[in-house]
Parts: sequence; structure tokens; C-alpha cells
Amino acid sequence: MSAGLAHLGLGSNLGDRRGQLQAAVDGLAERGVFAVASSSTYETDPVGDVLDQPQFLNACLAVETELDADALLVACKDVERALGRTTEGPQYVHHGPRPIDVDVLLAFGREHVSERLTVPHPGLLERRFVLIPLLEIDFSLATPGGVALADALAALPVTEGVRREGPPLTLPAR
Repeated sequence: MSAGLAHLGLGSNLGDRRGQLQAAVDGLAERGVFAVASSSTYETDPVGDVLDQPQFLNACLAVETELDADALLVACKDVERALGRTTEGPQYVHHGPRPIDVDVLLAFGREHVSERLTVPHPGLLERRFVLIPLLEIDFSLATPGGVALADALAALPVTEGVRREGPPLTLPAR
């Protein structure tokens, strides 16, 4: 089976944010998920349930992998755990501060629904902090249902700040 192309979103708002994003790229490669393109990094305002928290540093990746969508999610969550992310217990706050977040946004040009994963990511078309870096990677991206991400971005009101912060992340050697 040849490698498939997927797109991931990365975010961090604790500690060395860029270092965490780069560590995620490197950790994914160790798990058979190879970044072939990275957006610039973007400083973004928090969105969701908890707005009173540090700003995020976000980036998106195009990745190639032999993994299926559910195994790709497992690799992403394994990287999060390795980098100190917790998703349960008394210190966990949904949409709260986190050292790293790795989300599967698009996978293999197909829709996918399982117990743990829905692709395209359910919030994809409403999140400027994801659409802007995704479109930097590939302006022609669309959902499997044919919604152009550029059109989705153009239709969104400007409700959160998304500012280019730095260059793309370093891609792993293969």
C-alpha cells in the first residue's frame, strides 16, 4: 500500500511553544507519520470554552503515512502524551491550556467516522487558526464533500486573531 496524505493541526500554549510543535513533528516521524510540508507558525487567540489563557502557537502539516485514520489518531495522541498532555483527571480542562495538541483534520481524501475519530475534523470549517495555515500549505484544499477551504475561510467572520509568527517547522529527514 502506498503512503496516504493527511493534514494535521498542531497547537501549544504552554512552555516553549515552538519547541513543542517541533517535538511533535519529530515524534510523529518516529511513529511513521512523516511531515512533507509545514505551514508557518501562527500566534492565535484562544477559542472555545476557556478564553482566559495564554495565546496559542499553531501550525498545520501535510503528512504521509502508511497508517489508517484510526491508527494515525493513535500516533497523534501518543505524541501528545509523550510531550506532557493530559486529557483526564482533576487538572484537565476541556479547551484549556496545553503543552501540545495534535488533531487529524483531513485524511486520505475521504470521510471517516469511528468511535474515536471524525474526519474531516468537526470544527475544521469554523476555525480560522486552522484554515489559514492549511491554505498556506495548499490553497486548493477541499473537504471530501467538495467544500473549498478557501471559500469556508472567506465566509467566516473575524472573531479571533491569527497572526503569522514565524517560519515553517523543520521537516524530518527520511
